[in-house]
Amino acid sequence: MKAVLGEMASPALDLNHALGQCARGDRAALRAIYDNEAPRMLGVAMRLLRRRALAEEAVHDTFLQVWRKADSFDPVRGDARSWLYAILRNRALNILRGETRTDLVEDFEPMGLVSDEENAEAVMLRLSDTGNLKRCLERLEPSRRQAITLAYIHGLTHGELAGRLGVPLGTIKSWIRRSLISLRECMA
Repeated sequence: MKAVLGEMASPALDLNHALGQCARGDRAALRAIYDNEAPRMLGVAMRLLRRRALAEEAVHDTFLQVWRKADSFDPVRGDARSWLYAILRNRALNILRGETRTDLVEDFEPMGLVSDEENAEAVMLRLSDTGNLKRCLERLEPSRRQAITLAYIHGLTHGELAGRLGVPLGTIKSWIRRSLISLRECMA
């Protein structure tokens, strides 16, 4: 059994050497690191972020950072794997903090970034006319109602909402918090 597993396992990748090659612009070395570490990194990111899309984003951003900063890795100061996972951990924590992951732009349409999903107003209109939630949502300002529906129906984070709506992150957080309080009171 041990011999069979040994034959199936891929040879161990020397991460220190591969990072050195990345620092010299070797894309194949980055690909080798990715092939070797990405599945495990995705698992770590999933445990931290609990959403696959965010975990995939964190892993992707980590590898972008590895490509850009490979020359800053010093094997004398630490293990290559530890360096990779520190980058992943920091990226995941930034995502959890609601860091803006979209560029703040005035208009998404010219960039082809319009979502194929229903807009927030269309989702709200689909709610039952007699439903308490619809009645309570209608009491919110349109911009706050849009933020709530984008957050809770489409799963956008505070940072993504800030980017999409062109509003400061603190304002978005305040809108969400106050709107949820209003909805809770209305539904009671």
